Amino acid sequence: MLRLFLSEAVPIDYVEDRARRFIFTTRNNKDGVGKVHRTAPEMSYIMKEPICLISSDHEGRLCVQKEAKTILDEITQPVVVVSVVGLYRTGKSYLMNRLAGQQKGFALGSTIESKTKGIWMWCVPHPTKVEHTLVLLDTEGLGDVDKGDEKHDTWIFCLAVLLSSTLVYNSLGIIDNNALEKLHYVTELTKNIRVRAQRGADDNDSAEFMRVFPSFIWTVRDFTLELKKEGQPITANQYLESALVLKPGNSAKIEQINLPRRCLRNFFAERQCFVFPRPARDDDLRRMEELMETELDARFLQRAKEFCAYVFSSAKPKTVTGGRIVTGTVLGSLTEVYVEAISSGRIPCLENAVETLAQIQNGRAVEQGLQVYRSEVFKYLCLPLDPAELSDIHAQAEKKAVEVFISTSFNDTEQKSQLELMRQIQTEYEEMCRQNQDECVHMCRSKLECVFAPLEKSLNDGSFMQPGGYQDYRDTLKHLTKEYRQCTLTQLMSEEVLSQYLKEKEKFAKSILAADQCLSKAEREMEVEQLKREALEQKQKALAEQNRLQEQVFRDQQKTYEQHMNNLLERMEKEHERAREDNKRVMEAKLKEQEALLQQGFQEKAAQMQKEIKNLSQEMKKEGESERSTFSKVVDTVGTAAALFLPGIVPKVFGLGASLLSKMFR
Repeated sequence: MLRLFLSEAVPIDYVEDRARRFIFTTRNNKDGVGKVHRTAPEMSYIMKEPICLISSDHEGRLCVQKEAKTILDEITQPVVVVSVVGLYRTGKSYLMNRLAGQQKGFALGSTIESKTKGIWMWCVPHPTKVEHTLVLLDTEGLGDVDKGDEKHDTWIFCLAVLLSSTLVYNSLGIIDNNALEKLHYVTELTKNIRVRAQRGADDNDSAEFMRVFPSFIWTVRDFTLELKKEGQPITANQYLESALVLKPGNSAKIEQINLPRRCLRNFFAERQCFVFPRPARDDDLRRMEELMETELDARFLQRAKEFCAYVFSSAKPKTVTGGRIVTGTVLGSLTEVYVEAISSGRIPCLENAVETLAQIQNGRAVEQGLQVYRSEVFKYLCLPLDPAELSDIHAQAEKKAVEVFISTSFNDTEQKSQLELMRQIQTEYEEMCRQNQDECVHMCRSKLECVFAPLEKSLNDGSFMQPGGYQDYRDTLKHLTKEYRQCTLTQLMSEEVLSQYLKEKEKFAKSILAADQCLSKAEREMEVEQLKREALEQKQKALAEQNRLQEQVFRDQQKTYEQHMNNLLERMEKEHERAREDNKRVMEAKLKEQEALLQQGFQEKAAQMQKEIKNLSQEMKKEGESERSTFSKVVDTVGTAAALFLPGIVPKVFGLGASLLSKMFR
């Protein structure tokens, strides 16, 4: 019996938190080196406290911290990324601690100095979205007079926008011209961020940014005004939108006043506002981390609960161009790509970042998928096995491998990486089948030697070389052949091994037949013909056995193709659906903005907005019309390429893939 086992892992402990999620823990190996292991496939990395993600080196250049990148690499779940930005000493960190469900974590500080430096990260299980990780990013306070580096602040703001799916801007007091002027970083986004590497003449910056930019939440701290307008109560959202109303006029001063308003309206399709009263007395504010909830203002606590509830329910998973979901692993690589571009003096470009990520992620996805396949196979592999059993083990292992690949790969537009995984898995499986056949042959030969031992003994001592010996030989051979087949009834390669053995004995049979004086010449000729018929029958049985094996191979190849194709089409449909949702969100925002411009008397700008809406509508229509051809092209491309190493496939879509296509294009 041939048994294959996984190597032993470094000893590992685990604990379970109240949310029924497992936490990574490690014990050192004999070399004193701790290793991180997963103890459950759906688990996400849980941090007890935040750590620095992006810092500055001694020359002021931004750099990604290795420890934080390692943590992100361990998170294969989709991530919901919430970043907070704002002027220093405005209480940003407290809100992030509330989102983490903790009293302490991100440093609050109690002096006029900015406490947070760079960008700090805290990864926790998402409290409402199953199998998602909530990544909280607390940024360095903007406008720190001691720092005096305006460009540094701009890049911190840009990174928060690029990395997050929800951006929280935190300020003190009220939203007025002064508050909007302090948010001048938003006016510089088009100078410091590019969506496409090459910009066309008809490209709409506003629509492009709206698709990829996060949702926007303005949190106003220490708010003392009544939410009323013209004597009527208004909501915090209405308060924000009224503050963003453009001022009439065309002077340079008016344009300067309107610029941050216009940028917020044109770049962030989803805007929300929360106003917070002062949380406690001045003396108590210095020890916010120590205060019990009973010591905080009840209205402040209520707003904080409403804020957290909104973020948990409305903040979406991070995506990039084309509706591609970002995992923790991708987020870590994305952070490195953006920071490297900034440090090198280049402008971060989303399109280039996606291409770079594809190169990084897809090679890793193939490797991880193959590792999962091997791991799953070796859990259950004990050769020899019936081909159907081996096929089932292969199918289950490949299913998990493809799932891991689909969740890890990124922007594999030409499916080259998926085809490579398919090819490598097929190579692995073919080698397993060969090993299985070899082991089956070995087992059948061992059984054959045992069963036919009496025959071999008689042949060696010449017992059959006498009158009537041929009939004795034939009877013995027939009896032992029947016994062998009973012993190896379900064993693969049994007929092939028997065929080889019987062929080897043909010369002995002819010698015994020639020496048997009891048979006439005619009887000998009849026996020779009988031997030929039996040899042909045995050859056909062995051939039938090989045909059954080949049929199993073709069935397995078809399953492989279907598994990959269906998973691929399902992922493509989800990405297309998210892209359609992004377009719908942008269209709704544009229509809303056009209506507001008309109501506020900006007829010329409303007409310009109508052109943007028309262009966006045409673009959405064009994308919708091209979807079917895109899906069909993928099916043809993958089928043609896969047929080179899966000759048994019928290149068409089955199962889920077929239902997806019919659902999408009916």
